[in-house]
Amino acid sequence: MKLFPDRINFINMCSKGRICMLEKMIDILKKNPRRIVFPEGTDARIQSAASRLKKDGYLTPVLIGNPDQVKAAAAKSGADISGIEIVDIATFPEFEKMVSTMVELRHGKMDEATCRANLQKSNYFGTMYVKMGYADALLGGATYSTADTVRPALQLVKCKPGHKIVTSCFLLVRPAKDGGEEMYAIGDCAINIDPTDDELVEIAQGTAETARTFGMEPRVAMLSYSSKGSGKGDSVDKVRSATEKLLATNPDFPADGELQFDCAFVPEVAALKAPDSAVAGKANVFIVPDINAGNIAYKMAQRFGGFEAIGPIMAGLNAPINDLSRGCNAEEVYKMAIITAALK
Repeated sequence: MKLFPDRINFINMCSKGRICMLEKMIDILKKNPRRIVFPEGTDARIQSAASRLKKDGYLTPVLIGNPDQVKAAAAKSGADISGIEIVDIATFPEFEKMVSTMVELRHGKMDEATCRANLQKSNYFGTMYVKMGYADALLGGATYSTADTVRPALQLVKCKPGHKIVTSCFLLVRPAKDGGEEMYAIGDCAINIDPTDDELVEIAQGTAETARTFGMEPRVAMLSYSSKGSGKGDSVDKVRSATEKLLATNPDFPADGELQFDCAFVPEVAALKAPDSAVAGKANVFIVPDINAGNIAYKMAQRFGGFEAIGPIMAGLNAPINDLSRGCNAEEVYKMAIITAALK
């Protein structure tokens, strides 16, 4: 996940009175400062980003870990973590309350001994720390896998009312010719492997919601290898059914499908393949039929099109929790922390 390579200074992509996406997130945090917890408190990349966030002042970082080990790691890496709160699982005064709360949340699925053992792990402890209101958001995954970040979130923070799954999307951003930003959203590229038609509806809704958070007015295209019946197959049927179900919910954004990507994106192609569509040729939110298509698509846009791929950004949880790539750098942690905290 290469968010902000050196060839682009993302903060300085604004001009001519336009406010860039990251600056919008920073403005949200300046007005509503928030606390974000990092489960991997000894990681040098996390500490470097936390130090920068602490100095900025609009986001309060919290590191989880043994204080001696956290400080030793900081001394080794040169990170200035003075003044940053470090939460030690072994001495956390509300640990027993945390155990009992988790037992209630996992009633019939985890006994007390299992909950206690899991809360010794920083990914579960950090998630419960958010659940119990000690922090507003969590950013993990520098050393944990995506599953180890998402699983505790699903079990403890859980989905928002009306949501059955957690969805994710990537934002694709690059400088526009007018000096502003060109931005698109694509989902789901990271979590749901082979979603059903009902799950595609949730993915579309979640991705549109995320797009709005970042200042976009979503126009949603449900993608396929077929445009309006030009192709056949189970995958086409799934996307067509998902489109019908999405439209039946009366979404507050335009949506259409099934559409091939060129039909969804290129006005001239849309005029031939879907002339009556309100979305074809001008879509900015793209919903793919499975994770294969999504993962390939965003990486091709990133490498061929010069877009920055920002994410995965998760939607559908009761609190903002996001996952990092284990290959991330400190700059990526810093930017994703701002994005995550601003999502609440």
